[in-house]
Amino acid sequence: MLRYILKRLLWLIVVLMGLSTITFTLSRVVPGDPAAAYIGPRAKPEQVEQVRKQLGLDRPLYIQFGFYLRDLAHGNFGESLRTHRPVLKGILDHLPASLELMFSAIIIAVLVGIPIGVISARKENTLIDHLSRLFSVANVSMPSFWLAMIFQIVFFRWLGVFPIGGRMDTVTALLHPIENVTGFSIIDSVISGNWTALKNVLHHLVLPSVTLAAYSTGLIARMTRSTMLEVLREDYITTARSVGVSESEIHFVHALRNAIGPTLTTAGLCFASMLTGTFFIELIFFWPGLGTYTINAIFLNDYPVIMGVTILMALFYVAVNLCVDLLLAIADPRIRIGK
Repeated sequence: MLRYILKRLLWLIVVLMGLSTITFTLSRVVPGDPAAAYIGPRAKPEQVEQVRKQLGLDRPLYIQFGFYLRDLAHGNFGESLRTHRPVLKGILDHLPASLELMFSAIIIAVLVGIPIGVISARKENTLIDHLSRLFSVANVSMPSFWLAMIFQIVFFRWLGVFPIGGRMDTVTALLHPIENVTGFSIIDSVISGNWTALKNVLHHLVLPSVTLAAYSTGLIARMTRSTMLEVLREDYITTARSVGVSESEIHFVHALRNAIGPTLTTAGLCFASMLTGTFFIELIFFWPGLGTYTINAIFLNDYPVIMGVTILMALFYVAVNLCVDLLLAIADPRIRIGK
């Protein structure tokens, strides 16, 4: 297992090197002058030239790239051209909101998708199976941004049940402010005992988290059904039935444990892809997370922020895949990592 982890970490270095080269090259070929963007629209030519020297933009590209790799090795993602704040600080300020949304979505997807897949396999070729498969295909097929706007129209405009967006109401934020401890509103509300804010935060979290979970729910349900059907045809399932083991125990204990491997892999990949999947959802629901931060940077051509977020997403994706592989080895003893 240690050899496998080291091998994956070496591949991570290779991936980051390639990704750093691509993002650095693209940031230098896009139109616009980073020095002029850094100093502002009313900058004088001599001021722009001074900033170019300050940022090292007057040096050859290979030297700039070397400095960029050196800074990355020290955890320095550069400085935003618009806010003049460290990119890493901006990412860390906005990341908790995105992670809170992602964790909520993946919990919903797993708690809904796995039971639907198990029940669908148990009721194969019945009306329940057909309806669950239709539900899964619909969730996988619907664009998240379209579903988000439909939810806003139905649940905000027509029914008035949920807010249209934001992380919490302005009035609640003023009267019951959340003390920032971890950056996660739910955790900080519980730590400080701010139950009014907690209720408001959960109320705002429902629509965006359900929207983000829709695709993963359908994918997990389909994968669970497929693997369950294969497992249910095994000989040991027939033996369990012959000795009087209940159908519920067969499906939700014996069969599900042996079928959970591909489902865990699917859930892990879905969770990793949610970091980019949140972008449109955060924009539609006015969610102050990493997606909103990145989209604003794209509109403003703030390439240090774009490069920093790209590197972070690569790190996150590889880390999640590594964790999923380790969980598979724990969940299924038949898997031997590193061979």
